[in-house]
Amino acid sequence: MNLQKLSKLLKKEGYSDFRKKQIEKSVFCRLIDSWDEATDLPEKLRDLLKEKVEIFSLKKVSQKSSKNTVKTLFKTKDGHSIEAVLMRHIPSVKLKDPKNGKGRNTVCISSQAGCPMACTFCATGKLGLKRNLTAEEIVDQVLFFAKFLKKEGEKLNNVVFMGMGEPFHNYDNVMEAVRILNNKDGFNLGVRHISISTCGIVPAIKKFADEQTQVNLAISLHAPNDKIRSKIMPINKAYNLKKLFEAVEYYIKKTNRKVMFEYLLIEGVNDSIEYAKELAKLMKNKLYHVNLIKYHDTGVYKSSKRKQREMFFDALKKEGVSVTFRVSFGEEISAACGQLAAKK
Repeated sequence: MNLQKLSKLLKKEGYSDFRKKQIEKSVFCRLIDSWDEATDLPEKLRDLLKEKVEIFSLKKVSQKSSKNTVKTLFKTKDGHSIEAVLMRHIPSVKLKDPKNGKGRNTVCISSQAGCPMACTFCATGKLGLKRNLTAEEIVDQVLFFAKFLKKEGEKLNNVVFMGMGEPFHNYDNVMEAVRILNNKDGFNLGVRHISISTCGIVPAIKKFADEQTQVNLAISLHAPNDKIRSKIMPINKAYNLKKLFEAVEYYIKKTNRKVMFEYLLIEGVNDSIEYAKELAKLMKNKLYHVNLIKYHDTGVYKSSKRKQREMFFDALKKEGVSVTFRVSFGEEISAACGQLAAKK
């Protein structure tokens, strides 16, 4: 729902802020699919909303599912394709969240149609940038899966900006979407349950630091030195590791928040033990954490063998680095990290 359009319409028609809050509650809390379900609104207002304000801005094109992953392809009004992915973390009985006995549910959303960053390991990067998504289009991806889970008696717990596009290349719309999702009178998702991943746009990282929000920050690193990173991530030519880590240190100084570094393990490119030791030297801050990720096939590279991934992990641990393996979701339906290509 376009909140700016709604506000202008209600003001023009002489409706109060109370009615606006009722409408927002219906859409973001009750998760209605049609204005007919907003029974607390006067019939005249419901008819006006049917004519002037759409609840949902995206069109569902197709959906694929695996054991713990659901990927949905959407079309925007102007015909661009985007994808969002629901990841369902099924814990052991002992680890179940008492507020959600079936486990945690995370949705990975897109911030752009396509992506301008052209990382060589990423299917989205091959598409180029079509356009930025609006805050409405970003939020609607979340609402779609919130409704999906509601029908199964579950709730959405986390949102990660790790789908198609570079979130900090669409900074204003992404932050507006965060504010909408966090609104205590609306969707009411805690900011610590929201994560934004960037390939390293230094000015935006500093701007984000100045916001001093509790939203989690993740950095797509994927290389221990400038030579490798510039080869696989063109953004490094504009903002090298020195500039990137200066921005990250600025962020930590302003927020005292942990920073996640994402590292895809690609066979013969960045997965040697020597590179692990080189990476360890970068991870000097106690608030740095490395997420090692299996490379998922996009037709360019090969994933590091399991034994090599384990050796890389052990080498980091030996150097005292805070590190974990990120659980992979949806590789079999091309829904894993780097695989989103907006195809049926």
